[in-house]
Amino acid sequence: MDYVDGFVAAVPLTAKAAFIAHAEAAAVVFLEHGALSVRECWADDVPPGEVTSFPLAVQCRDDEAVVFSWVTWPDRATRDAGWAAVMADPRMSAEENPMPFDGKRMIYGGFTQIVGAGPG
Repeated sequence: MDYVDGFVAAVPLTAKAAFIAHAEAAAVVFLEHGALSVRECWADDVPPGEVTSFPLAVQCRDDEAVVFSWVTWPDRATRDAGWAAVMADPRMSAEENPMPFDGKRMIYGGFTQIVGAGPG
């Protein structure tokens, strides 16, 4: 089964177009370095919680939206090598492709897929 990297971030509403451009450029790099797919999703039904929620997890402000993203890889070894290559790729530098959001509030992690159903 695939290996998945998941991400949640808070992006300023005014930076949506910049985020899309950033994500599209990054997706090209990830795919060139072994990723099977890259998905970026802009929240439109993400309720705030009292104890836990996507907005709470990333300290989302009123002028921001939650973005939920994932990258799939064929396996952990490909992901590890791919990430090393992605991080070394000059197209991912802060000067070349700056993050249009506060990266300190992004949460992320790698996951071994344990159930897979349906296409893609």
